[in-house]
Amino acid sequence: MTFGWFVAGAFTMTVGLSMAEICSSFPTSGGLYYWSARLSGNRWSPFASWITGWFNIVGQWAVTTSVDFSLAQLIQVIILLSTGGNNGGGYLASKYVVIAFHAAILLSHALINSLPISWLSFFGQFAAAWNMLGVFVLMIAVPAVATERASAKFVFTHFNTDNSAGIHSNLYIFVLGLLMSQYTLTGYDASAHMTEETKNADRNGPIGIISAIGISIVVGWGYILGITFAVKDIPYLLSPDNEAGGYAIAEVFYLAFKSRYGSGVGGIVCLGVVAVAIYFCGMSSVTSNSRMVYAFSRDGAMPLSPVWHKVNKHEVPINAVWLSAFVSLCMALPSLGSLVAFQAMVSIATIGLYIAYALPIFFRVTLARKHFVPGPFNLGRYGVLVGWVAVLWVVTITVLFSLPVTYPVTKDTLNYTPVAVGGLFILVLTSWVVSARHWFKGPVTNLSG
Repeated sequence: MTFGWFVAGAFTMTVGLSMAEICSSFPTSGGLYYWSARLSGNRWSPFASWITGWFNIVGQWAVTTSVDFSLAQLIQVIILLSTGGNNGGGYLASKYVVIAFHAAILLSHALINSLPISWLSFFGQFAAAWNMLGVFVLMIAVPAVATERASAKFVFTHFNTDNSAGIHSNLYIFVLGLLMSQYTLTGYDASAHMTEETKNADRNGPIGIISAIGISIVVGWGYILGITFAVKDIPYLLSPDNEAGGYAIAEVFYLAFKSRYGSGVGGIVCLGVVAVAIYFCGMSSVTSNSRMVYAFSRDGAMPLSPVWHKVNKHEVPINAVWLSAFVSLCMALPSLGSLVAFQAMVSIATIGLYIAYALPIFFRVTLARKHFVPGPFNLGRYGVLVGWVAVLWVVTITVLFSLPVTYPVTKDTLNYTPVAVGGLFILVLTSWVVSARHWFKGPVTNLSG
């Protein structure tokens, strides 16, 4: 993780820089699908925007699902540790209770996102401050209170070959470590979707994209170092028999404080800090979802489009907000039957989103290479080179996310990401061939302006 974070971060920055350049030229809430329409030329415009838009919107719904469901699971672990722990008779919420947590979180996010934009701005600023301060507190406090700390050699050179996943290659472990980083570094297209509600959008939109990635790289690495210096026994952290029931990061926090003070209460408080940060992440994700739904339906691309692009007296796309929350709840329901099925669905969060990120960049460096008109923020003569690096990175991670993460491969350990993403592609393509190609003309409303 310690080195993979920078590898993923550096290539993610190329994606962000290319997106920022395009955002500066076309600041609109439609974001990615609008960019694809403008950059792919009249012949391909409707098809390009259709594919990009659906991968973007489904990817965003999957992100909200995975963020809020992970928060529900974290609440499950916090309750377990607070009531005695896995080995002390603590209460372990059932999968039905976890879904109820997930639904309650989504409900609160929908309510907050129904408020005027001034309130959302306040919550967004508070969330940014909480994340920054919270991370600094955790990266200092956790290793500081731990009575045993890992050596620098362990943190920077150790590969966990002693695992139950059947993976003993250092290179393979490093590659899988990139996935954690890449999943984390998503969602920065939110700045593009909020440009119609942003002053000086052609400058501030790109700044939002780049700063989101840059700050995450720096602060995130500090957080990773703080946690990994508090880690000693990796197999125990992953064991379902530990106090946190195998929830590794919770066990790190809990053990650090328990070893120092004889009680893990401090660790539970630290988990609370993380939980609040995840909560605000989910809130922002719903905001971004709703703006994308609003823009896509405004151009007639969604079923019942007139319903979803309505705004209330505060200029909030209220129906789009509640649709996004409802879909994210439905996408979590497979977890009741099979976590494998659920994991396959949320895998669309990363791959689906990054495919949507890469498509307009691909059109910018190919079909629009000679007639692209840059905005105030641009990469100059390096725009095409950075764009190609970004596209090739997305191709690479699409392959990496499809690799098995456990051996031997069985029906329960198979990585179903290619099935989920391929299924989405087939659905989107089929809907285009059968129906949409006859009536969808791209973002007509904006193009006519």
